[in-house]
Amino acid sequence: MYENILDCLKNKPQLYEPSTAPFWDDENISRYMLDAHLNPSVEAASRQLDFIKESVEWISSMFKITSGKKLLDLGCGPGIYAELFAEKGFEVTGIDFSKRSIEYAIANAGLNGKNIDYIYKNYLDIDYRNEFDLITLIYCDFGVLSPNERTTVLCKIMNALKPGGILILDGFTNNQLSDVPEKQDLYYADAGFWCSKPHVCIQRNYHYIETKNYLEQYLIIKEDSCDCYNIWNQLFTMESLLDEIKSAGFENITFYDDVCGKKLSDKSKTICAVAQK
Repeated sequence: MYENILDCLKNKPQLYEPSTAPFWDDENISRYMLDAHLNPSVEAASRQLDFIKESVEWISSMFKITSGKKLLDLGCGPGIYAELFAEKGFEVTGIDFSKRSIEYAIANAGLNGKNIDYIYKNYLDIDYRNEFDLITLIYCDFGVLSPNERTTVLCKIMNALKPGGILILDGFTNNQLSDVPEKQDLYYADAGFWCSKPHVCIQRNYHYIETKNYLEQYLIIKEDSCDCYNIWNQLFTMESLLDEIKSAGFENITFYDDVCGKKLSDKSKTICAVAQK
């Protein structure tokens, strides 16, 4: 075990080096993630509720009629966006790779009388054909994927959209680096987000300037094991995001500062793309 710890600590990780343990479906982590999703005042797993509502209003405004329009929400979490889209009249399908979040979303939709199709699945494995009028991939999920995974998901989204259908996604810009400075921190906890047992967490942030990436790494040392979580993110410019989306065959691509439709600037930490099949 100690050799594994030293291996993790002595070198800067290679670009897109994978984690050694699952993240989204971990029993302990997913419980904390769900709590963060459902806290309306915290911007962690989800954005703050006021922003989400404004985002849904803006996205819905792109359609003169929403009733009967089919929407696919990729990375839907516990269904916060999905339920608001359903209230607007969309026929909503939500996909997420957290079983806990999907189970919550299904139960909550039942309580609220919402007819939403929730699916526990990795959205990289979707296989729809000409089915949806709108597909959303937001809260910067796109940048968490590797380049090959981004190519895969864009092609699958292209296939899943009806002719003329719309994709909306967002990502971080270089301005986000101010929130994730390079650093190394260590703390001990009897229990917490990463583990329900006593553990030490070593967090390291790295910048990869040449490829416009950053890494948030968490090394979790327990009594009998050590897990390494590598959370990668791609930073986008309008030009780089345009190239990736156009390569998948999309047209009429428009950019904004965020998924509320704020005018594009060079000040925002995010960038939003709206693209048409």
